[in-house]
Amino acid sequence: MPLHYWLRAETHLNEHRSPITPKEAAILMQAGIHITVERNPDRACKDADFAALGCHMVDAGTWVDAPTDTVILGLKDIPVADFPLRHKHIQFAHVFKGQDGAEQYLNRFNAGGGTIYDLEFLVDQNGRRHAAFGYWAGFAGAAVGLMAWLAQMQGKTAGAISSYADKTALIAELKAGIATTEEQPDALIIGALGRVGTGASDLFSALGLSVTKWDMAETKSGGPFPEIRDHTLFLNCILASPDTPLFFGPDDIVKPRALRVITDISCDPTSSYNPVPIYKDVTSFDKPTVRAAENPALDVVAIDNLPSMLPLESSQDYAAQLLPLLLSFTTDQDGTWARAKAVFDEKAAAAV
Repeated sequence: MPLHYWLRAETHLNEHRSPITPKEAAILMQAGIHITVERNPDRACKDADFAALGCHMVDAGTWVDAPTDTVILGLKDIPVADFPLRHKHIQFAHVFKGQDGAEQYLNRFNAGGGTIYDLEFLVDQNGRRHAAFGYWAGFAGAAVGLMAWLAQMQGKTAGAISSYADKTALIAELKAGIATTEEQPDALIIGALGRVGTGASDLFSALGLSVTKWDMAETKSGGPFPEIRDHTLFLNCILASPDTPLFFGPDDIVKPRALRVITDISCDPTSSYNPVPIYKDVTSFDKPTVRAAENPALDVVAIDNLPSMLPLESSQDYAAQLLPLLLSFTTDQDGTWARAKAVFDEKAAAAV
């Protein structure tokens, strides 16, 4: 049987991205791979463009009845339910680092015989991810952090945010907002040398703002780091691990600080690895911040789908990175896909 990818409709609010665009779908089909696409009017890539290629178009949510050998392709985790999961799923699962609900989620796969190929764990032999939304997560995270600061300058908290047609429109809006203030914010980025940090740095540079860039060399001595308190904004752009030091904790909140906004782009509040343990839940496009302190105000941005703020650009970038792996799914027996399955097998076995 030929390989069959089923692009499911995302169910999370304000999620407009796609792991493949019509461009990648065409290349996959030329390689003899069957493509089914669930209709989704909120997807940045239009249904009509997939249909014009000859993709099989179906209703949203019908992946549950797809043949068992179908590979379900998505981004965010699937809706909470209790039925067993029997397919191979390619997605960001957020269940391999001790997150809340991980055991129940993994046991649905144990019950159905399915597998998670977590997009976060598609890595090369050196542990580096092949495909990531990191750049656009950083770019958008820096933007939302600035929006939160601008709202504070008006004595408010940040209101609902939406997606933008492109980064030019986003930058123009931020420039206009900063022009109304007498202060110029500055930022400290931890993880500045990675994809996420590069995106955040580029956004600040486009606005002519001062940025302090830290990476492993600056944090290897262990935290917390008082320098964070000396900046208007702090952005956590690292993928936390058991060796990650505390960056900014509850004790730091009550100390004198210029800090007004933390954007935790890694956004893993329920993990014991979280280096910014001052908040408990993710935020959202509808409510982008949580107030961690008053006098002076300290807001935390922790949105887990930041790249959807620029959904078309981020989808195009990510899909191009992911394409070679999708083409090799059935031929890569001991490389990237095998490593991802090994992670799933270990975590699923521990959940029983």
